[in-house]
Amino acid sequence: MQARKAGDAGGRNVVVVGTQWGDEGKGKVVDWLTDHAAAVVRFQGGHNAGHTLVIKGKKTALQLIPSGVMREGVACYIGNGVVVDPTHLLLEIERLEAAGVEVRSRLFISESCPLILPFHVELDKAREALRESSGVGKIGTTGKGIGPAYEDKVARRALRVQDLKHPERFASKLRELLELHNFVLTGYLHAEPLEFQPLFDAAMKVADQLRPMLADVGVRIHAANMAGGNVLFEGAQGTLLDIDHGTYPYVTSSNCVAGNAAAGSGVGPDKLHYILGITKAYTTRVGSGPFPTELPMHEPGTVGHHLSTVGQERGTVTGRARRCGWLDAAAMKRSVLINGLSGLCITKLDVLDGLPEIKMGVGYERDGERLDILPLDADEIAACKPVYERFAGWSETTAGVTRWDELPLNARRYLERVQGFIGTPIDMVSTGPDREHTILLRHPYQN
Repeated sequence: MQARKAGDAGGRNVVVVGTQWGDEGKGKVVDWLTDHAAAVVRFQGGHNAGHTLVIKGKKTALQLIPSGVMREGVACYIGNGVVVDPTHLLLEIERLEAAGVEVRSRLFISESCPLILPFHVELDKAREALRESSGVGKIGTTGKGIGPAYEDKVARRALRVQDLKHPERFASKLRELLELHNFVLTGYLHAEPLEFQPLFDAAMKVADQLRPMLADVGVRIHAANMAGGNVLFEGAQGTLLDIDHGTYPYVTSSNCVAGNAAAGSGVGPDKLHYILGITKAYTTRVGSGPFPTELPMHEPGTVGHHLSTVGQERGTVTGRARRCGWLDAAAMKRSVLINGLSGLCITKLDVLDGLPEIKMGVGYERDGERLDILPLDADEIAACKPVYERFAGWSETTAGVTRWDELPLNARRYLERVQGFIGTPIDMVSTGPDREHTILLRHPYQN
C-alpha cells in the first residue's frame, strides 16, 4: 500500500517523539519521513533542541527550524508551543540560505509563540551559577533562556511573536517585564541589569524580517490536511525530559510527549494518526539527573568509552559530552505508556558492532524491591540498581545495512527481544547517519 500523497481525501499525520533523554536521532528520521509529507511542524521546546542531519555525507545542524526544511517544497511550521528567540531564528535562516536552502517562503511561525529575550538568557545562566555556587547542583540547562521564557508564558505576562507587529504595545509590555526581571537579576541573582533601549531596538530590527512569516499555524495545518497533505509533527528533547513525566527537576520546561503535538500546534488530537518513538540501541543523557544504566566513559577499552567515541556522543547545541549506558528498556516502558506509541525506530545500531556482549536494562532493584518500570521520583531513580539481561554481541558490521535479513543474527535477536519486552513493534532501524542508512519494516505513512 502506498503512503497517501497530497490530493487524496484527508492526509495522514505522524508524530515523532524521543523515548529517552533526548538526542535519539529524531532529526534524521523526520528528514527521511518528510519525503512523504507536505508539511513538518515543531510543537514544543526552543533552540535548546539540536537535530543533526547527514545528507549525502554533508552535515546540517538545526535547532529551531523543523528538520523538513532540507526537503524542497515542504512547508515548515513553528507551532504555538515553541518558545522563539527571534535573533537566533534569523541567524539559523541565514545559515541555511548561505548553504543554498530556500527557507522564508515556506517557513510559518505561529503568532502565539512566546518570545525568548536577552533577560531570559541572563536569568537562565545566573540561576545555574547560583545553584552551583550554593552546592545545590546545576540542573544542566543549555543556558538559552528556555525555562524563564516558559515561566513568563505560564504567568501570562509573556511577550509573544504577535506583539512584534505592534511597536507601542511591545514597548509597554517590554518595560514592565524588564523591570520585573532586572529586580530578580540584581536583587537575588547578583547579576547586571539590562537596559530597555537596546532590547527594544533589536526586537524592532528583527520584527520586519519575521512579519512575512507569521501565520495562524493551526488553521494552515488543518487546511493542508483536509486537502490531502500528510503532516509530520516533530518533537524535541525526549519523553524522560518532559516537564510533567520526566525525571523532575532534571527536565526541560515543556511537554515533550506525543499528546502535546495537538496543543502545541493548534490541531485536535484526532489528527494524530500514528506515533513513532525514537530510541537509540543504547542510552545517553546530557546534563544532570539520574541515569540507572550509565557506564563509566573515560577509560579506553571500556564499553562506555566505546559508546561515547564510536557514537560521537556530544550535544548538538552545547557540545557537552553525553553520558552513555546500556539500553534502559524499563525506562522505555514508561515512554510507551505515556506516548501511546504505534511503533519504534531504533537508531545507532551500528555503534554496538564489535562488542562481545550487550546488556539491556529490564528493571531495577531498590531496597530489596524489584521494579519493572522507571519510578516517577528522581531521588528514587537514583537509588535504583539496574537489572540486566545479557546478549551475545556480533562481530559483523551493521553500518549502512538496509534490509532486516542482512543484519547479523545476534543483532536481530537483540532487537526482537527489545520489541518483545517493550511491547511495541520495531518499524524502522537506523544503521548510520545518512538518509539511506535505514531499514524499513512498516511505513508510518501507510494505514
